[in-house]
Amino acid sequence: MTLPTANPARPISRKRPFFQRVVKPWLFLLPILLLNVLVILAPSLSAVYYAFTDWTGLGDARWIGLENFRRLFTDEIFWQAFLNNLIWCGLFLTVPIAMALLGANAMAHVRRGQVFFRIVYFIPYVMASVVVAAVWRNILNPSIGIGVQLANLGLPWADIKFLGDTRTALYSVAFVDNWHWWGYLLVLYLAAMQSVDRSLYESARLEGANRWQEFVHVTLPGIRPTLVFTLLITVIFSFLAFDYINILTGGGPANASEVLSTLIYKAAFRRFEAGYAAAIGLTTSLICMIFGTIFVTLRRRGMEI
Repeated sequence: MTLPTANPARPISRKRPFFQRVVKPWLFLLPILLLNVLVILAPSLSAVYYAFTDWTGLGDARWIGLENFRRLFTDEIFWQAFLNNLIWCGLFLTVPIAMALLGANAMAHVRRGQVFFRIVYFIPYVMASVVVAAVWRNILNPSIGIGVQLANLGLPWADIKFLGDTRTALYSVAFVDNWHWWGYLLVLYLAAMQSVDRSLYESARLEGANRWQEFVHVTLPGIRPTLVFTLLITVIFSFLAFDYINILTGGGPANASEVLSTLIYKAAFRRFEAGYAAAIGLTTSLICMIFGTIFVTLRRRGMEI
């Protein structure tokens, strides 16, 4: 006598309904998407429109086409600010990055107290820029600052008006910002160096490489993605620099430390030329987009960055 066989169970469909697969995830993202539209997208599109208008920031805007851009490319102060941004970018692509690379390479061989040194170097970065700038403004004050104090001690050549001299104002502000910035880069590079395969260093030592050769041929290739990323953000932040310059010099003296961000601020909130300020801001955004596009293009072509 054979027993009846049970009907095989129907396979359970693993396909989720359309609502759960497609609609539900977007519902979770909807609040942050709306926030981005209100805070980022809408003002950005508005700035593009106002860049082609004559607008004081209040009332109606009058469409003037490319007039703001014609004025921009014939404005000597704009070109001075753009040149200062290029100088600022050059300084920050060299000095803080070189300091951070060498400092991180030295700290990578420290076995005791490394966490303490990380904290010490990172503290300037987490301090509020207003506080840091206020402290350094007193240190570099032309009346009571370090230059005057050194002159009183018998070093008259040290009495330099760091923030009041057209030759030193931009570099003095860059020094202060570098003091704040390079510790952040050091911590990034140190974390990247500690992820490099240690066997590569052992192989280099077996080949007779010294410490400098290990740094050039093992460490730098091993941290290339982090290094290129910090180069990119340094370029972008260099064209967005504002807080230290505005607090310490306000773009002076005689536009010696003027940059695009401070020029935008003055045009919009002091001269009430919001349309012209929008045109400068749009130009600055395009410059930053160019560098970002280069970075993305190189990555898509297979470069290890």
